[in-house]
Amino acid sequence: MLAVISALFAFFAVLLVVPYVTRFALRHGYVDMPGPRKVHAAPVPLLGGAAIYAATAAAMLLFGGRSSLSVAVAVGGLLIVFIGLLDDTAKAKGYEFPIWPRVIVYLTAAFVPVLLDIRIIGVSSPGPGGMIILPEWASVISTVVWIFALTNMINFIDGVDGLAAGVSMISSLTLFLTAVIRQQTDTAMLALILFGACAAFLAFNFYPARIFMGDAGAAFLGYALSLIAVEGSLKSATLITILIPMLALGVPIMDTIIVMARRLAEGRGLHKADNLHTHHALMRWGLTQIQTVSFLYLLSIVFALLSIVLLLAWGA
Repeated sequence: MLAVISALFAFFAVLLVVPYVTRFALRHGYVDMPGPRKVHAAPVPLLGGAAIYAATAAAMLLFGGRSSLSVAVAVGGLLIVFIGLLDDTAKAKGYEFPIWPRVIVYLTAAFVPVLLDIRIIGVSSPGPGGMIILPEWASVISTVVWIFALTNMINFIDGVDGLAAGVSMISSLTLFLTAVIRQQTDTAMLALILFGACAAFLAFNFYPARIFMGDAGAAFLGYALSLIAVEGSLKSATLITILIPMLALGVPIMDTIIVMARRLAEGRGLHKADNLHTHHALMRWGLTQIQTVSFLYLLSIVFALLSIVLLLAWGA
């Protein structure tokens, strides 16, 4: 019940805050201008990510207390949103924000949960070996790599109205059901809070979008989802159930693998923006924005159902 109340708080907080953020962005020129890689034809306000972060962090701290997960979301998320807002500001002013400040801040944010003991500890085996405990260095590296990677993956798919918010909503609901089945209270609460925040934001962000979440919002959603996965399914997973969060987050993971493989094959920089993403390909094939987003929602739901079936089948 507390998780539901916290999710409703986040939902209504986003509904109330986004109109004010939209007016502020328009008044001060924080807008995403049309361009060759963009699918929108008119300037769209940025800064929606600030509303998502504020609602999520406030809900976690108010209803989850000062747990390690709440503090990690608030502190690490603030770092992610801060550098994201700088990136969004550069975008609004018409210049490219350098990659290295983002990398440094993302890595710093990824270490925050490690310092709070939210990390991948080991892998249990169904055989006589029991739990395989990772050395501390391997535990830290695997956790930081997972958080850093997923932070970027959600950002990668944020190229069509409503896509990142909708996919994150489906993924968070899936991770919520996983946490409930495994009786993990904190992760269930954060997952449902993210679901509420994304659902409210989608009311403003679905085609035609009235506001974008920007890099700040997309990266924060990836960061928060990665924390849920680490604290929930990955902290001490079996070899089989490692697949559960990967399936729950299947669309951004699939898109990242495809894009990185194509960039490597074509000799492009891995961090360079392009139009090789799945949503770009679908629209080149003739799908509209709504059809593209709907298809990827459906694919995300299929991945989500597979993850729940896998969880129930192996009783993890």
